Amino acid sequence: MKKFLLSFMFLAGILLLSACVHRPFQCTDPFGCVMVGNKESIKIGVLLTLSGPQSADGIDALHGVKLAMSDKGQVFGHPIELVQQDDQCSQSSGQAGAQALAANKQIVGVIGATCSISSQAAAGILSDAGYVMISPSSTQPSLTDPHAHPVGFLRTAYNDGDQGAMAAKFAYSVLGIKSMVTVSDTSDASKQLALATCQNFASLGGKCPLQVQLAPGQDAASALQNIAAAQPGVVFLPDDPAVAAIIANGLAQTGVSNVTLIGPYNLMSKDFITKTQPNSSIMYFSGPAPASDPQDFLQKYKNQFGENPIASDHLQAYDAAALLFAAIERVAVPVSSMDNSIAIPRQALRTALYSLQNANGLSGHLACKPTGDCAQTATVIYQFTDGSFKQIFP
Repeated sequence: MKKFLLSFMFLAGILLLSACVHRPFQCTDPFGCVMVGNKESIKIGVLLTLSGPQSADGIDALHGVKLAMSDKGQVFGHPIELVQQDDQCSQSSGQAGAQALAANKQIVGVIGATCSISSQAAAGILSDAGYVMISPSSTQPSLTDPHAHPVGFLRTAYNDGDQGAMAAKFAYSVLGIKSMVTVSDTSDASKQLALATCQNFASLGGKCPLQVQLAPGQDAASALQNIAAAQPGVVFLPDDPAVAAIIANGLAQTGVSNVTLIGPYNLMSKDFITKTQPNSSIMYFSGPAPASDPQDFLQKYKNQFGENPIASDHLQAYDAAALLFAAIERVAVPVSSMDNSIAIPRQALRTALYSLQNANGLSGHLACKPTGDCAQTATVIYQFTDGSFKQIFP
């Protein structure tokens, strides 16, 4: 009897020990899972323009991400760590940065890129690797084209196609102009914006007799003569401020003095106005409706970085980070009953972001479409009057 009792106690001990041993977590997500150990940080990649002429945009966006981190504190009980790459607003650096981030399997998702040319190079790489990538400032229409959209790419930035539609509507329906010439620089973003503007103008009943491409540094004499010969009522200017200034000033020198000028959002700078006055005195700009910095956010920005916002992408970057943090919390799975280890399934994370349909971000209302456009910001027309850019339509 004693021998039987000892055997029974031994067997019971084995069963109890087996019950305490946690079965290994099995990740069934098609893109795999990011395993975050107890007390380890959740790593977020940033691919932003941190050096060069466009660095103010990228650094401002980085500030927005850091403020979102400060407000959030922890995600699922884990601290947040940034892994930074500089896209240098170029195709090659966008590609190299994406490859470096994709090689780090602990990175959950990426905020970036700053420039459309960098996002175009990076989006496919990160998407194919199963990552999500949310851009606060890449506006090129093709990035969310339903026929070419990398499924891992989303953005809290507006879509340039909306700019083109508003510019065309304003010129045709408000100003009553029936003939438009578009000018683009040689970047894909500029060419796509010019094409979208022309197509929208033609769909309203207007005519686009000429579409000009002018590379930075290229002699503009022939282009200016061709524009003058077309006798347009409105000229839509390119993205590149230097090329746009040459066209705006050159038209007046060619004798075309009664043409209306419309420019894209990134020409809205006092530097551009200074370089083109008085030839930009009758000029309009298409762009997203203004989003004012909430006073408490503005104070946090000043407290943390010692200055006012240095560019215009911090709110969109804050929202991109906040969306990513919320999606992680939604899909993260505990992998141990003994500590705070978690698994973050990559495909589930992507699905959670696309399921976002009703959120009020700092930059405006957010609802992610199947093509990755999350911003629902209205596009409006501005004019530079009395020393500032003011919304005049609608």
